Amino acid sequence: MAKTRPKDPAARPRWPRFVLLLAVLFIIDAVLVGGDVADRLLNGGTEDEGSESAQATQLLEDAFPASEPNLVLVVSATDGGTVDDRAVAADGIRLAERLAFQPDVSGVTSYWATGAEQLRSEERDHALILAHIEGTEDEAQAVLERLEPDFRGAPEGTERVEVRIGGTVAAIGEVQETISEDLLTAELIALPLTLIILILVFGGVVAALLPLGVGVVAILGTNAALRVVTEFTDVSIFAQNLTTALGLGLAIDYALLIVRRYREELAGGLAPREAVARTVRTAGRAVLFSALTVAVSLSAMLVFPLYFLRSFAYAGISVVLLAAAAALVLLPAVLLLLGHRVDALRVRRRRAPATAAVTDDGGAWRRIAATAVKHAPLVAIGTTVVLVVVGLPFLRVEFGTTDDRQLPETAEARVAQDIIRDDFDSSATATVELVARQADSERDAEGIEAFALRLSELPGVSSVDSPVGTYEDGVRTVSETPAHALRAHEGMSHLSVVPESGIEVSSAEAQEIVLGARDLAGQADFRAFETMVGGDAAVLEDSKQAISSRLGWALLIIVGASLLLMFLLTGSLLIPVMSVVLNALSLSAMFGAVVWVFQDGNLSGALGFTATGTIEVTLPVLMFCVAFGLSMDYGVFLLSRVTEEYRRTGDSPGAIVAGVQRTGGVITAAALILSVVLVAIGTSRITNTKMLGLGVALAVIVDSTLVRGLLLPAVMRLGGRLTWWAPAPLRRFQERFGLREEVPEPPGPPSTAGEPPARPRKQEAVLEDAP
Repeated sequence: MAKTRPKDPAARPRWPRFVLLLAVLFIIDAVLVGGDVADRLLNGGTEDEGSESAQATQLLEDAFPASEPNLVLVVSATDGGTVDDRAVAADGIRLAERLAFQPDVSGVTSYWATGAEQLRSEERDHALILAHIEGTEDEAQAVLERLEPDFRGAPEGTERVEVRIGGTVAAIGEVQETISEDLLTAELIALPLTLIILILVFGGVVAALLPLGVGVVAILGTNAALRVVTEFTDVSIFAQNLTTALGLGLAIDYALLIVRRYREELAGGLAPREAVARTVRTAGRAVLFSALTVAVSLSAMLVFPLYFLRSFAYAGISVVLLAAAAALVLLPAVLLLLGHRVDALRVRRRRAPATAAVTDDGGAWRRIAATAVKHAPLVAIGTTVVLVVVGLPFLRVEFGTTDDRQLPETAEARVAQDIIRDDFDSSATATVELVARQADSERDAEGIEAFALRLSELPGVSSVDSPVGTYEDGVRTVSETPAHALRAHEGMSHLSVVPESGIEVSSAEAQEIVLGARDLAGQADFRAFETMVGGDAAVLEDSKQAISSRLGWALLIIVGASLLLMFLLTGSLLIPVMSVVLNALSLSAMFGAVVWVFQDGNLSGALGFTATGTIEVTLPVLMFCVAFGLSMDYGVFLLSRVTEEYRRTGDSPGAIVAGVQRTGGVITAAALILSVVLVAIGTSRITNTKMLGLGVALAVIVDSTLVRGLLLPAVMRLGGRLTWWAPAPLRRFQERFGLREEVPEPPGPPSTAGEPPARPRKQEAVLEDAP
């Protein structure tokens, strides 16, 4: 009988190569599937599609296309002429006629056809041609691309005019193009800087490339996932920015933790296979809990009916799960294949394990934590006051809608709209549009007239245009309104409520007009016909209502899941509450800075944006969910190590100091890298993207320094042993299902308050050049 050949313990298993092969196939498929994802993403989604304003907008587009123009041609007289000159007027008329005969274009009107003064600039050097391009957003963009060569600049057949193309369709196209260009720029900035930081952190090229590779896998995979999602629902183009930021940031965070722990275990004398196994059991479980926490925070955006917010949930959940999967499956396989060669191509010498261990003097993070623990009341109060003061500007936040001013000043759609804003009568910027469905047009004609009269009496209303005339303060002033072509159509009537001069869309006066019109429509005298209120002011009101009505559910999901996951991590009832409260406090700094900078316009010149006096209504929700998830991510890193130290020594102050000491480097490195990525995103020329990138970058910096280094240690010290308390049944539940990053070792004597715990075993030594 042949003897069985003993298995070589040094032989590497085959599964890592199989995993690597699957990863290569996955990357190839992701590139093929997600290559055209940018062309499938949309620029809208900031309104509730089921709201009254959205339904009114759709009815107006279908029945009264002239009332909802999405294409504007700003026709400017050249050679010092005016739009009333015979040659200029002839050019304008020809352009309008040519546009009217274009396929998929309807509702064409112009200054020369109507004589309406609101379609002519005050200096008579500009006039407008308005039109509506039919179809979906993608179809409208295709039509615009076809029209642009024939209508931009000095169109063929004209002599005395210059044409600039504006309107919603043009602005959307320029936003999409600008975002795509800026995203490429951000990646070109972030990737090299990230690699340089990783090389400095790890001291070697091979170890530095591993986190970067995990990030690339997460980004490519998420692009493919978004491309699949676009087959079933609308996805915002802004979601791609989150994909890049979280894909690189979180993947690098997770890979940093995994590679750092693996190198510790190798330095402690374990073979690569055992080092990988222990790394996955310890740091790997922290990565899993962290990914779940971030994914839950982002999933809260699914409760909102605005696809702008839901898009970030699609992108965020995908990228978080893919980053965690790559860190927990692909990265261990690569580490097994590399073995000790993970430290190959070093750029500086690595200290020996004996000298790299944590020494009595600890280092900067130990001193910071020890100071916070020693002077806990002063540190807690002082840090809290700083965060509250920085966050105070958010108390005067004004919510608004996005317009062309988020584009750079040189964008043609922005230039066209700036001319309209500066040179035209701006009294109708917050116009409220109403559409009334009539069962009997003749019988309801008197009702429409009475309704228009009552609308004109509402506070803040300048005039009301209707099919039967124009009304001011309850009096008919014009028998008909040809400028707006407000005719009854298939049992429907269009009424346009013009606010007084100076009333902006986001103002309280505009919102009062919307609410007043809706209240009037619901009165018994006007129930014979169904009335829906639309326009930008109504869209803003409905968006705020859609967010506020579901905000409680979103917070319940985020807070409830975070409390549960943090309890499973620590086994304490108080620490999860501390984490949630302190995270919310740290985010106040972000929100205060956003209002001070982007709403008030401070630093607008340095950062290159135009302040509008408002914050887009969906952005605070988005920024809260993203920043809260990232804050909890760092909380998992810190508290998992603090908990491990406390279980080992039973000394709460010492465990706090040791936990901060051992994770301060990895959190700092991770926060620095994520901030670099977010700031690169913040270089975008689109204001909303700039706000998202720079705002969340500030939140990450504040959380990783003030909160994790000072505030949380101080508050935990103030809690004393109560910090770790939980009822016996819950503690047994946590011990069975929770996270325990423990490796058996002989117990050491507890350290004194404020001092580090007993010297860690060799394999737990923190290498000086490890993050």
